[in-house]
Amino acid sequence: MSNKDQNTVEGFGDEWSRFDQSNLPDAEQHLLFEEYFSVFPWSDISKESIGFDLGCGTGRWAKSVAPKVKKLICIDPSNALDISKKNLSSFDNCEFYSATVDEIPMKDNTMDFGYSLGVLHHVPDTALGIKQCVDKLKHGAPFLLYLYYRFDNRPLWFRFIWHLTDLLRRVISKMPYGLRYFSSQIIAFFVYFPLARIAFLIEKLNIDVSNFPLSSYKNLSFYTMRTDALDRFGTRLEQRFTRDEIKQMMHYAGLENIRFSDSKPFWVAVGFKSDKNSNA
Repeated sequence: MSNKDQNTVEGFGDEWSRFDQSNLPDAEQHLLFEEYFSVFPWSDISKESIGFDLGCGTGRWAKSVAPKVKKLICIDPSNALDISKKNLSSFDNCEFYSATVDEIPMKDNTMDFGYSLGVLHHVPDTALGIKQCVDKLKHGAPFLLYLYYRFDNRPLWFRFIWHLTDLLRRVISKMPYGLRYFSSQIIAFFVYFPLARIAFLIEKLNIDVSNFPLSSYKNLSFYTMRTDALDRFGTRLEQRFTRDEIKQMMHYAGLENIRFSDSKPFWVAVGFKSDKNSNA
């Protein structure tokens, strides 16, 4: 049985065709990259390294990784891969494959690094998906992972609000693509933008806004809010995990020396393939 949800794959193809990240400010691209890769061991990566981006989407992360390595293999099952090829056309060290996580085209134990950010919580079996990625790594190679968190570091009222919004997601995500897009943009304009700007102003008063809804967008562009609103409310299959659950899945996949970022976005973690994990 394939470890993918076809409706979700097609939904992401629609999302990235609408938001190809060409309008994302360079400064914001750099800021987001630094946040997501804050725990990545760049000291272990060189111009001789070969790695993969599982679920590359538009290539927004690959754009910053490709200049640092010998070869970057970009993998995505949706038609967003065509956008990635366009966005990364200036790099001659990127290869592109249309494949799901259980169709990764490289041989096991061959990759110097890998990462999958915001992808594997959208497949039916997340734990298996992580292992399928780790299988491709050389022993000792790092794997960077970002999964949606279950608000295990948030107060109870925060989690209650999320449950209400998730009911809305379950309705919107089943709409035709055009209605999904329209609904998400209404939410971006009337919810994301005002709450983010309120958080921005409150923080100026030296008040902690870490638990203020959507405060993570306080310094981000409306373009990112629009993108993430479609991502959040337009995606059919979404799973969330606690920090402990993510750590357990990473251990199951054969990773050790796991380290989490303690700042947003939650949860980003890196682990290294154990020498004991051999399927050669």
